Amino acid sequence: MPCITPPMTNPTWTQIQSVLERSLNPGLYQVWIKPLAAAFEEGGLVLKAPNEFVAAWVRDRLADSVAQAAAQVMGATPRIEVRSASGPVAVSLAQPQADGEAPACERPAAAREAHDLAAAFRFSFDQFVVGPSNALAYEASLGLCRETLSASQLFISAGPGLGKTHLSQAMGRLLVDRERRRKPRVVYLTAEEFSSRLILSIKMREVERFKAQFRENVDILILEDIHFFQGKPKLQDELLNTLSALQSRGCRVVFTSSFLPKELTGLDSQLASRLCAGFVATIEQPDHQTRLNILLSKARIHQVLLPGDVAGLLADRIRADIRQLESCLQNLALKARVLGQAISMEMAWDVLRNYDLEQPAVGIEQIVEHVCQMYDIIPEHLHSKSRKRQHVMARNTAFFLARKHTCLSLHDIGQRFNRRHSTVVKGITSVERQLTLQTPLGRQLEAAIDRLAQ
Repeated sequence: MPCITPPMTNPTWTQIQSVLERSLNPGLYQVWIKPLAAAFEEGGLVLKAPNEFVAAWVRDRLADSVAQAAAQVMGATPRIEVRSASGPVAVSLAQPQADGEAPACERPAAAREAHDLAAAFRFSFDQFVVGPSNALAYEASLGLCRETLSASQLFISAGPGLGKTHLSQAMGRLLVDRERRRKPRVVYLTAEEFSSRLILSIKMREVERFKAQFRENVDILILEDIHFFQGKPKLQDELLNTLSALQSRGCRVVFTSSFLPKELTGLDSQLASRLCAGFVATIEQPDHQTRLNILLSKARIHQVLLPGDVAGLLADRIRADIRQLESCLQNLALKARVLGQAISMEMAWDVLRNYDLEQPAVGIEQIVEHVCQMYDIIPEHLHSKSRKRQHVMARNTAFFLARKHTCLSLHDIGQRFNRRHSTVVKGITSVERQLTLQTPLGRQLEAAIDRLAQ
């Protein structure tokens, strides 16, 4: 695809971006909108994404938002077209170009390819803080990159916010950096994105192209949230055939999931066996010292002067989720900056009121009571066979909270709510997906869930 010329005047696209920045979730804007370039072509607004993955995501989920923002700025709704600036060398999240850097289409192909690969991964091993809870997963991830691991396949299981995405992206980054001369074909995407691309290829009658892309043009496949394939036999068949083709070529494969392979249900027996065939590593909740080390590391990265007693307080009070630790640190730093004061214990206690402090331990009865208040239902609705949307979401939320805050197994959670193990897994997956995508429902869930410990 030739470069789009002439480029749209910066003020026009900047104004559209400003509207989008105000209307979208900050994470959505930074990851999907900010990397885009824009131009007018044949009366329409043409957006150019760093790679096809970003292009497809914007095309499927944000095109309407872009059109509405453009209408506010331009006075009329333009036709929106989203294109990819490069081929599917790395299917991943890309970062915006550095100030003053030439657009991707103006650089030589080899340089563009290296740039896109390097920009695709936001996390590195250097940024990962190792402790007893994650040391095995960390060493296994490094071993797979350096080919010192005894297996060519790695399965990382961890709860939300504990570092599995950090490690998977760190692997992609290290593989690209170490093997730049060999130009490794690293593909990084979620199971849902893999499925969406397959379905799109079927609709466009390009299945053979899809197969060639994932079976022949890949050296390392990093596939997140593998539990998405549960109960989807046709998608499982394609994944199994893809894995067989990659294995025959000696390729390396990484899976991540919120569940262990043995906890997954609704899987073809061959696929279930394949997921267990490599090295399986889990990441548990970090201990106090690891949480403290993570805080100090994040403080250095964000250039925050964090007193030792405040760091100790945060590490002691926020235990379940590393994302919450970093969020608390950033909010504390922002508050100190706004007030023009140094970070203090009093300020830290004030900010901590907004977070899940996990003390004391939350029991299943407290979870039931909290969920019933959230959804304005009675406990009997959680155990009933009702398929009303409100009751289903309430049950799924209860499953998620029980998994997060109690020691109950998935089977025990299912028995408590008169549901099968597979239903519990699907419910937890549904809530995690809403939280990860930061949908309006996901943000409501996040706020309500955070109120539990309070």
